[in-house]
Amino acid sequence: MKVCKFGGTSMASAQSILNVKNIIEGDPERKYVIVSAPGKRFSSDIKITDMLYGAYEEKVETGSCRYKMAIIRERFVELAKELNLDIDMNKYIDEVEENILTSTSPDYAASRGEYLSAIIMSAVLGYDFVDAGDIIKFKHDGTFDSELTNDLVKKYKGASKGIVFPGFYGRMPDKTIKTFTRGGSDFTGAIIARGVGAKVYENWTDVNGFLVTDPRLVDNPRHIEVLSYEELRELSYMGAGVLHPDSIFPVQIDKIPINIRNTFEPSHKGTFILHSTQGYNIPRVTGIAGRKGNTTISLKKAMMNSEIGFCRKVLSVLERNGLSVEHVPTGIDTMSIVLSEKGFKGLDEHKLVNDIRGAVNPDSIEVTHSLALIAVVGHGMANSRGIAATLFTALYKAGVNVRMIDQGSSELNIIVGVEEKDYNASIKAIYNAFFN
Repeated sequence: MKVCKFGGTSMASAQSILNVKNIIEGDPERKYVIVSAPGKRFSSDIKITDMLYGAYEEKVETGSCRYKMAIIRERFVELAKELNLDIDMNKYIDEVEENILTSTSPDYAASRGEYLSAIIMSAVLGYDFVDAGDIIKFKHDGTFDSELTNDLVKKYKGASKGIVFPGFYGRMPDKTIKTFTRGGSDFTGAIIARGVGAKVYENWTDVNGFLVTDPRLVDNPRHIEVLSYEELRELSYMGAGVLHPDSIFPVQIDKIPINIRNTFEPSHKGTFILHSTQGYNIPRVTGIAGRKGNTTISLKKAMMNSEIGFCRKVLSVLERNGLSVEHVPTGIDTMSIVLSEKGFKGLDEHKLVNDIRGAVNPDSIEVTHSLALIAVVGHGMANSRGIAATLFTALYKAGVNVRMIDQGSSELNIIVGVEEKDYNASIKAIYNAFFN
């Protein structure tokens, strides 16, 4: 039995929804379906979720959300009409509009794209509709209640008739709607897969799984046939955005495989994400991913290594300022902290530096912006000689100056920091060194 999640592009138009229908009806094991809100139909189109956020903002600013909801209404009514569905979408959208006007959080509005999408999909398939708010639960502090949720999902295990669930949201104990972070429908699908004991979790999107690196930077990069949960986490965290990185946690408990598939090319086997890739013929390097927009705080202090609590004091200053740390490469007299530049928006950098000076009195402190991080990821790296040599030789030949080096304790990755202007050239050089 399979759990299938379909993304926004799969739900964007009547034709793509019919593609979804054909995929599901092509395999009787596909009994559990999770859907996202309709995405873009063309490049200049607007995603339904973004329009729903806009409807909430319109309500806050004007007391009405009539303008945005009229556009949303037209989209869903037209979808139902093109699919020849005998359902009154106006009734559902009237309810959504009324509830947005009384809601005090954007979460309710943001969740309605998935809700309406699931109503349409259940009608297309003749499957039952189950509201995610009835099974996906959060605790009073807003954290996801995994065990209560799993108990509720288990009730649908072995259902004789197919079920469609909306992705992306659940309910708080006070019955209000709460959403996951963007891409949260992937997480919902994994939750359902665990609860019903799926043999595989199929995540259908608009690409044939994972590629070794970004095709916008490298022409025709190789396709990844199989990777591990850990490799997925590393690549997704560093910018490979095919699947929400938290999606592995529910399925990892029962070692359920994830299969990334393409709605628009369903014959392609896609990428399998497994608990272990042992026994598979995998390359030394599985993937190369990176992201720009990082800042480094570099400190120097003689005898730092013998000063008890030095690192803790520095990190405590960052914590008080609400900054999340990405990496902390250290030396005997040096310490570097890598952070996302997003955290620096609205922050008084001068005050932060003075707070660190007051906490640890460094000999010097320097803040460097516009750092790009690149991760070379793969289980095969740990037992292969020359990985680092190949990596740094490639960067040297490309004329790239490496500003930071960090290797994970598991030897699953090597992360290098380069100036943003060298990012594209670095990705190309690394890819060519390992795959060409």
